Amino acid sequence: MSKTNYTKCLIIGGGPAGYTAAIYTSRANLMPILYEGMQPGGQLTTTTEVENFPGYPEGVTGPQLMEDLRKQAERFGADLRSGQIEKVNFDHRPFIVTTDSGEEIQAETVIIATGASARYLGLPDEQEYMGMGVSACATCDGFFYRKKKVAVVGGGDTACEEALYLSSLAEKVYLIVRKDYLRASKVMQRRVLDKENITVLFNTNTVGLFGDEVLEGAKLVENAGTEKEQHYEISIDGFFLAIGHTPNTEVFKPYIATDEQGYIVLPTATTATNVEGVFAAGDVADSRYQQAITAAGSGCRAAIDAERYIMEHE
Repeated sequence: MSKTNYTKCLIIGGGPAGYTAAIYTSRANLMPILYEGMQPGGQLTTTTEVENFPGYPEGVTGPQLMEDLRKQAERFGADLRSGQIEKVNFDHRPFIVTTDSGEEIQAETVIIATGASARYLGLPDEQEYMGMGVSACATCDGFFYRKKKVAVVGGGDTACEEALYLSSLAEKVYLIVRKDYLRASKVMQRRVLDKENITVLFNTNTVGLFGDEVLEGAKLVENAGTEKEQHYEISIDGFFLAIGHTPNTEVFKPYIATDEQGYIVLPTATTATNVEGVFAAGDVADSRYQQAITAAGSGCRAAIDAERYIMEHE
């Protein structure tokens, strides 16, 4: 394929949403260009086993799933490129975006599929045990911890929801809360506190993880910096981060409307943003579901929306 810097549809992001959008726009003969970003394949590349994506009855590793989607997009002619977008100009069409290598791309439509990055505590151990006990998605990975002991970090609704979900699978769930109270809604607080196999550890921070190849436990400190400071360890098989995600929207904020958390706002029932011709798909515009299958579905929707926009404006 000869390289061009003009396209009817530029897709920014190489996760389930981006690759699915590339499949659909390629089949619609829009000759899309897709920039895969810093982490081709997105968050699923750090997930060892995916069992809830349709079409894989025996399960599939996250990297393999992403590679399959990528190959399918390539099969239909998508121009997949490494690198990320450093600057955008959405003042007029064709839109102009600048890559980290300084290249300028002109695009009649843009699909933003840059995803959201899970927030971590910043412990070196988190990366060491990533996919080997550490996860940022209980819905994705909770099944692997049936009858085992797990911990969830966080004190908001998301953390409580994940703790409750895991409590139906795991033998024991620790909810590690750095404050002396839960920030979650009253209903969620009551459900967590009433659940027999959930123990809430207030005023507690995680200072380390340990294990021989796979996670075996966490090092905690209670009442840090006070005369009641106490260090101890808990034995766990899984460690789930539930302290939120950061949507990857910074480069688009001069033009694209976002909510207080930074997620792209979609004003209508479509994937259209507040800028005509710019669409958003996947976790970058989804603070609720954040699943591979919902991201892929929204990538399909964005591709169809982009195709229809081009047809209406040609």
